[in-house]
Amino acid sequence: PVFAGMNGSAIENFSCVIYNISLMRCTWQAGRDAPGDTQYFLYWQNSRDNDVMECELYIKDENGRNTGCRFQNVMINTEGAYFLVNGSSKDSLIQFYDEYIELYKIGELMPPSNITVNCNEMKNDCIIQWQRPQISHSNKDNCFKYEINIKYK
Repeated sequence: PVFAGMNGSAIENFSCVIYNISLMRCTWQAGRDAPGDTQYFLYWQNSRDNDVMECELYIKDENGRNTGCRFQNVMINTEGAYFLVNGSSKDSLIQFYDEYIELYKIGELMPPSNITVNCNEMKNDCIIQWQRPQISHSNKDNCFKYEINIKYK
């Protein structure tokens, strides 16, 4: 197409992660062959029912170029979120990059909380209890699997 833009000018290594329940960070690198004045802009749509929004809080490199975005209060939906990063330059047309991401797949879980250990030497047993990590999109306990590592000293 005529509007494809210069090869090698689109961003590379786009990735996103959700942490602390509802915060999300997306990062990318400038295209290898993008002109030095290229600036990138991220737009996203959390679901088909929501509006397309531009990033509100860009992460910038030392040259002031946008290389990422921080998001707050992200709700995880069952359908994929759509991300688009386009660029502009005085010198040439910049290719865009887009991707659908299922947000539940990129969540980093918080650790379990309120961990208690009660041991009974007479019975030679211990009861370990905890609360599951908080996540924004489910409160089903059966979504979680746990592993306990016990080291004797």
